[in-house]
Amino acid sequence: MKQKSKPKAAKTRWQLLHQYYSYTGFYNFVWQAVKKALPYIIAIVIAVYTLNHFWDINNALIRLTEILPSYGVLSFFFVSETLLGLIPPEIFIAWAGKMYSPWFYLSLLAILSYGGGLVSYWMGRSITKMPAVHNYLETKMEKQLKNSKKWGGFLIVVGALLPLPFSISCIAAGIIEFPFKNVMLYGSLRLVRFAIYGLIIFNVL
Repeated sequence: MKQKSKPKAAKTRWQLLHQYYSYTGFYNFVWQAVKKALPYIIAIVIAVYTLNHFWDINNALIRLTEILPSYGVLSFFFVSETLLGLIPPEIFIAWAGKMYSPWFYLSLLAILSYGGGLVSYWMGRSITKMPAVHNYLETKMEKQLKNSKKWGGFLIVVGALLPLPFSISCIAAGIIEFPFKNVMLYGSLRLVRFAIYGLIIFNVL
């Protein structure tokens, strides 16, 4: 008499997630997006490296936080977090750590970063109103937009938590018209990142 075959072990949550992303083409989508963006990323890195070779960008930014009054630093930070967010927030967090009320200023930075991302989202939505951009998205990038809408939450979470420009993630979310309430929800993880960075940087300083 044949023995009954043992039931297959239940797949873990991560295995199921990996299987879903494989079937839906998520990995291929990310790889194609990275390939297209890679030349621009390399060009920006080279430009920043070259500029930094002749002019120390970090020291200049640190010097700026020393010269400007607190409201000037906060305003400059908000503009930075709204327009691409290429300046590392760690510089401003270190500045907050030297203030008389570090956690108060850190909270302001976190709120401004979060708010800057939301403004960036509407900038992305505004971009799609341009006829040339709208037609390009509808004709040339229909498939990419469909996939992006499917994984828009992942895009926001990555921008909020990882050392990547949060503003760019939000602009992209606006372009693909990802629901704003979801952007607000996932984007709130930005506040968590600032809290973690504050704990690390304040204990080092």
